[in-house]
Amino acid sequence: MLIGTILRNKGSDVMTVAPESTVRELLATLAEHNIGAVIVSRDGETITGIVSERDVVRRLHDRGAAVLDDTVSSIMTAEVRTVSPGANVAELRATMTTHRFRHAPVVEDGRLVGIVSIGDVVKSAIEELETEKASLVDYLHR
Repeated sequence: MLIGTILRNKGSDVMTVAPESTVRELLATLAEHNIGAVIVSRDGETITGIVSERDVVRRLHDRGAAVLDDTVSSIMTAEVRTVSPGANVAELRATMTTHRFRHAPVVEDGRLVGIVSIGDVVKSAIEELETEKASLVDYLHR
């Protein structure tokens, strides 16, 4: 299965925050949309970084509650691993597991077009297995 297939099924909406947004504003976005990570972008198309709930928790531990008034750029991950819509889901699953990240922005022609989470990747694997199982059961009953 390809990453583009996941995006077609789940949609390509991506939440972004500006680098100068506060961590408090970031948390409001995460809570409002019930998501675990946000792309940091000035224009909604180019990626400056990515920031997740984990980033916030780690910085809270390091810096205390004062981090809530810091900028998102001060806690984000600047080196973002991206994926294209034509990439293979199984390869992304292996990369996410090896490098221990849970969200991958989808980029096409240098433009942000979506985001996939480890949950999306696992769901697609389960769907593939269920389809394969149904085909095998059907084959055996012929």
